[in-house]
Amino acid sequence: MGESCSMPTASPEAVEALKNVKTIAIVGFSPKPERPSHQTALYLKQRGYEVIPIRPGIAESMGERAYSSLTEYGRAVDVVNIFRRPEAVPGILEEAIQLGCRVIWMQEGICHEEAAKKAKAAGVKVVQNKCILRVHQGMSR
Repeated sequence: MGESCSMPTASPEAVEALKNVKTIAIVGFSPKPERPSHQTALYLKQRGYEVIPIRPGIAESMGERAYSSLTEYGRAVDVVNIFRRPEAVPGILEEAIQLGCRVIWMQEGICHEEAAKKAKAAGVKVVQNKCILRVHQGMSR
């Protein structure tokens, strides 16, 4: 599964990546309620997912402990949802692979083809340029 950066709408691969998952790390989480990463994390938490905020400089948010990195969290999650610039993706991907994470999900507007190829070679599913909140909402219909 590797998705083209030219299609921000939901796809069967993106929907499949969200099935049977329980834990989602939000990398680039913002403690500010008006930010998309915060709104997405809250939406997912309200729908029963275990959400792990990943952001340096905060200790907790939404009643959850926050971590400065995936490495600090130190455990695999089902989905690593990335709200960071494309140039940050390779480093996040390295952490995710080392921890044994199953899916790398780059939010709408975020693509990194080289990192996506590396993830797929390591057996990690990749979704690029898709809003996890919108895909989830589409599954509920």
